[in-house]
Amino acid sequence: MKVSDILRVKGGTLYVAKPEDSLAQAMATMAEKDVGSLVVVEGGAVVGMLTFREVIKDVVKHQGNIEHVTVRAAMVLQPLVCTMDTEMDEVRRMMLERHVRYMPVMEGHMLMGVVSFYDVAKAVVEEQNFENQLLKAYIRDWPEADRPAAS
Repeated sequence: MKVSDILRVKGGTLYVAKPEDSLAQAMATMAEKDVGSLVVVEGGAVVGMLTFREVIKDVVKHQGNIEHVTVRAAMVLQPLVCTMDTEMDEVRRMMLERHVRYMPVMEGHMLMGVVSFYDVAKAVVEEQNFENQLLKAYIRDWPEADRPAAS
């Protein structure tokens, strides 16, 4: 399974922020849209990633006084990215190794979407359920003559 398969099911809704946006504004967007990350875009290019982890760190760092904190100050620079053709197992490995929960999906310089660790886990479970159904159907339809004798 590839990232393109996950995005096809998930849909292509993207939420972005600009580096000069206030952190409070970004937090409001994340809360309103019920998302855990925003891709940070400047001049049409992905320049960073803002997740709830960075938000929490900056809120604590500034003791809740984030009035003048910008997204640029809180975001992760050069986020880990994947492509539409990246295999799901590779995305899972990269996320686990780098402790990343959200990954922008890029095709060249174009942002195609974001996959989350939840999206990857859900895809794995759905793939396993499908394989289990196929195996059960295969076993159920096994010809009587070829079945092993019961002990």
